[in-house]
Amino acid sequence: MALGRKMLLLAAFCGLAWSQTGLTTIQDTLYRADGTRFNGTLTISWSTFDTTNIGTIVQQSTTVQVVNGNLLVQLVPNATATPPANIYTVNYQSDGYQQFTETWTVPVSTQPLTVSVVRTGTQTSSGSGGGGAGNQTTIPESSVVGLQADLAQRPLKGIGFGANGVAVVDDSGNLVTAVGTPGQCVFVDGTTGPCGGPTFADAETPGGIVDGTNNTLTLVNTPLGSSMLLFRNGLYMTPAFDYTLTGSTITFLTGAVPQPGDTLTASYRVDTSASGNISSFTSGGASTGIQTIAAQVLCSAAGIGAGVIAWTSLGGCDIPAAGLNSGDRIEVRFTFAHTGTTSGFNLQVNWGNTTILARSGSAQDVAVTGRAEAGVTSSGAQVSVESWGTVLPFLPGILNAPLQLGLLVDFRAALAAVGPDSVTLTNYTVLRYPAH
Repeated sequence: MALGRKMLLLAAFCGLAWSQTGLTTIQDTLYRADGTRFNGTLTISWSTFDTTNIGTIVQQSTTVQVVNGNLLVQLVPNATATPPANIYTVNYQSDGYQQFTETWTVPVSTQPLTVSVVRTGTQTSSGSGGGGAGNQTTIPESSVVGLQADLAQRPLKGIGFGANGVAVVDDSGNLVTAVGTPGQCVFVDGTTGPCGGPTFADAETPGGIVDGTNNTLTLVNTPLGSSMLLFRNGLYMTPAFDYTLTGSTITFLTGAVPQPGDTLTASYRVDTSASGNISSFTSGGASTGIQTIAAQVLCSAAGIGAGVIAWTSLGGCDIPAAGLNSGDRIEVRFTFAHTGTTSGFNLQVNWGNTTILARSGSAQDVAVTGRAEAGVTSSGAQVSVESWGTVLPFLPGILNAPLQLGLLVDFRAALAAVGPDSVTLTNYTVLRYPAH
């Protein structure tokens, strides 16, 4: 009689201890279809979720041994977890194979529950039989002959890969997005520029001294074939009789050398394979020989905010290898905003693996802004940077960054102390001025 009372007291004590841990017990006897007891292991895995009674449960897995059908495991209830619909994924292994997979949703319970109570979702069997959508076959890639080798041959996304653009192949064989502006064409080497087509120079004044002695004048572009029409004081000049044309150089023959006061005009189709597109012209019709280079907007957006002491990326811009040609210039502009008056904050701007800006703002700095310019060279980039804030003094700097085939311009921030303050990347813009 005394022994029985002790056993009841011990059981009550254990039940009380289990309930205090906040865990739910799953206890069951598992069988095979032939009536024999199941022997094997259950691998139970889960994603990170939060509970009210215990706290944050980090992503992990556990393995439970089942001997002679006896299953006993304690788990944190996830039926009311955050995020919702969080599940336990349970893989059954036996005889050296994974037999099937199911999902569990575990409620709060002070009494042990059976597997049938916590089982949710559909089972995925590894058997070879048919079945509907609830009994599908899962085959690992390694089990399909040649599949992994074939997958290895496919092109991969590079660091400069993006949506809503033309994909090109970079030097590493990866797919990246062509850098350019709407209306430009993509060339076979992955660069972009004005689209081709007939290009004309009309009423261009050849360059050179017209003094009655100089017999050589030059054009801004190379005429295509025999397309040039040359006029002297409005009179047509005949090729090979009045002049010869070699590339963009006009050589006048004896008796046809222009005299002081003569007006010369040339109209022709441009050989774009030799000299590119037509240069701009002045209002008077004479060629200036100066090309206008438009900036290409690589990225322009608002970033995000953060209120933690750990370094956090608030925004970034991927620049593919095709956007980092020698002679290119990259311009970066950015603005940060600080809310609160409790804590200071730290800022970083990274050019790939190189930190080009590191500033520490005080609690009184409401905003910090700055800009950086990178001159791309064959060996990397020379970067100049300057920044200032509400209280933060103006600070310039210049440094060299090593060569990188495609890189990320990354804007990062962190609070100096735990508190209610936050730092936001309000805006950033990255421009490219291509070399010509």
